[in-house]
Amino acid sequence: MVAKRQEEASPDAVLTRIGQAVMLHRGGDREEARNRLGELWQELGVEDDTLHHCTLAHYLADTQDDPADELAWDLRALAVADRLMREHDARAEHDGAAVEPVAEGTEHAARPPRPPLRERPCPPGEESEEAGEPGDGEAAEANRRRAVAAVRGLYPSLHLNLAADYVKLGRPDAARAQLDLAKAASGALSDDSYGKGVRAAIGRLALRLTDTTGTSGEHAPPPGQHPWA
Repeated sequence: MVAKRQEEASPDAVLTRIGQAVMLHRGGDREEARNRLGELWQELGVEDDTLHHCTLAHYLADTQDDPADELAWDLRALAVADRLMREHDARAEHDGAAVEPVAEGTEHAARPPRPPLRERPCPPGEESEEAGEPGDGEAAEANRRRAVAAVRGLYPSLHLNLAADYVKLGRPDAARAQLDLAKAASGALSDDSYGKGVRAAIGRLALRLTDTTGTSGEHAPPPGQHPWA
């Protein structure tokens, strides 16, 4: 039983379970997807901020029926991402490494995004603190860098989803502010299907805000979907 729980909590298993819940949601079973993601959130706990926490909150937002609940989960996802980035920058500064330049218009340094959840490799798990263990030393640092790159790649979608949340809540000014951040963070997007999907979603929300308010804005994916859905 203990071995089974450890297996279910491993990084590979967590990512697999997130992916299974996402597929349920895309198949139309929002309630079951929400239940499974909620159970996984409880299992992970809230003491630590990890890439899994960010990704999980990001998808939990999509399964909410109440726009206010959706906003709350999207804000949690962004908060985790920000804390992870601050931790990375503090570590880099402590180690004397150069911190990457910040993209104009956003506090987050932009990197080419990781592929979507269903395509990207499993994010790193917990690194061992014991010398000689896998994940120690250079391997641990490589894992941390991959996690940071993955988090940076989520920023355009994190801000885009927040913009869509604010539109649904009738807050166009807040939506435009988040869209500006999404645009700034999307500057390093690759010209692949993911990058094109995010840019297209930004454009759709821009049109939607223009049509409803007569001012410039951008448009996110349809409710309950990410740009790559």
